[in-house]
Amino acid sequence: MPPVPGSRRILALAFPHLPTDRIARMRWGVSWRSRGRPEAPPIACSERVGSALRLLAVDEHARSQGVRPGHGVAEARAICPLLDVVPSDLAADQRFLDAVADWADRYTPLVGMDRPDGLFLDISGCAHLFGGERALLDDCLTRLFHLGVDARAAIAGTPGLAWALARHDSGHVVSDMGADDCGDIIPSLPVAALRLPPADVAALTRVGLSRIGDLIGAPRKPLARRFGPLLLVRLDQMTGIEEEPVSPRRPVAALTAERRLTEPVVSREAIEALTGQLADSLRPSLERRGAGARELELQLFRVDGAVVRIRVGAARPLRDPARLRGLFAERLAAVHDEIEAGFGFETVRLCVLVFEPLDAAQADFSGSAEADETLAALADRLTARLGADRVLMPQHHASHVPERASSLAPFVEGGTSGPGPAITHAAARPVRLFRHPEPVTAVAEVPEGPPVTFRWRRSHHRVTRAEGPERIAAEWWIDGEDAPARDYYRVEDDSGRRFWLFREGLYERDVATPRWFMHGLFG
Repeated sequence: MPPVPGSRRILALAFPHLPTDRIARMRWGVSWRSRGRPEAPPIACSERVGSALRLLAVDEHARSQGVRPGHGVAEARAICPLLDVVPSDLAADQRFLDAVADWADRYTPLVGMDRPDGLFLDISGCAHLFGGERALLDDCLTRLFHLGVDARAAIAGTPGLAWALARHDSGHVVSDMGADDCGDIIPSLPVAALRLPPADVAALTRVGLSRIGDLIGAPRKPLARRFGPLLLVRLDQMTGIEEEPVSPRRPVAALTAERRLTEPVVSREAIEALTGQLADSLRPSLERRGAGARELELQLFRVDGAVVRIRVGAARPLRDPARLRGLFAERLAAVHDEIEAGFGFETVRLCVLVFEPLDAAQADFSGSAEADETLAALADRLTARLGADRVLMPQHHASHVPERASSLAPFVEGGTSGPGPAITHAAARPVRLFRHPEPVTAVAEVPEGPPVTFRWRRSHHRVTRAEGPERIAAEWWIDGEDAPARDYYRVEDDSGRRFWLFREGLYERDVATPRWFMHGLFG
């Protein structure tokens, strides 16, 4: 089974003490490892298995005294009387892993989750930015150590091999799958490095197949028949014969500009200035594509590992650095009190998430090439400061039912219609249309005629004028074939107020008694 050469480079990270590291950071601070572990009892996390409490995770101090995950709490305390047993919190552990994944975005945007205690980083083509793969690996492990996280790491050409080395031979940087050292490493790894269920690992060990080298030369069909197809799949994924994708946890940005700082920044003004510089560096790339940015994200990497993400959108494609900086200035002003700078941000990254075509425009005598952008610029500023859900515009839909014919959507220049053409109505529509029709009690002279009097919101109204009916049939593909039709009337009461009412259902067609509803008010 010869390995297949490839150009993918995968950095696998494993966190063997993730739950206890989370607790230690909460108790002793982020940099507790670099300062030295304080005099404190060993830590272990327990969970209830059946009717017994068993250890789910232990820290290095407890492991050095012979305590292992899977021990009962009573057994563990017999081994280590001072053991500090804390109830496990799996949700908090996964949130902590997500925070570490955010931190890992500084190396590559292609960060995949390997739950419950690991990450995959696709570093293909970006290791040279950090001085090479070995320098990147050392930098990653050093930073994690100073952040109070115990980590194991390895780099290889496949996720399977990188995962195996990170957990069973940490620190390796395997060149590519065609190198000679790869043929020596894989056979020496234990079968547990194949990411198989524990029952399969135990079954292989019982028959004397304890190393991967024992499997490489064995007939494949008997192995699959006895141990299942997953064994061969994992073996092929490790050697590169079968492709294994790494799914990024976040959408990958179309364009990115980044600035690593020698001195961390804290002030909002410094962040705005850096945002303008990054936007200016992105402009040539957008111009080559003939495009402008519609959605952007500013990523601020804090010294202590936390990541702040600020996203803005534009009503029309933009690539003017001043305009982009202004949008982020508005957003930073709105969320500045919510941002905790701590000891400062050491890396600032600007990402273009969505871009659209933007044709070049001729400048006028005032020097502006975008004379008609006043409304879009105002909407962008308001959206950046107030949020996209606060700046809305009407959007038409192809529907005869009034409450479905239009809706409010985030402002987009030129986006006045929804999917399909809007339906125009010859009859007048009220100035104010209720989101949901309100029931009224109405009396008509004839069954299918307009109302003579009606009661709405505890007020009685006598109708002096009425126009209609305007019949609107139900949309059977949405409401069903038995949905009743509506007869709309424009009525005026004796005080001059005008209303838009409808009767739901027809006497000669529907079994149930028709009902009356108020749907809108005219000016």
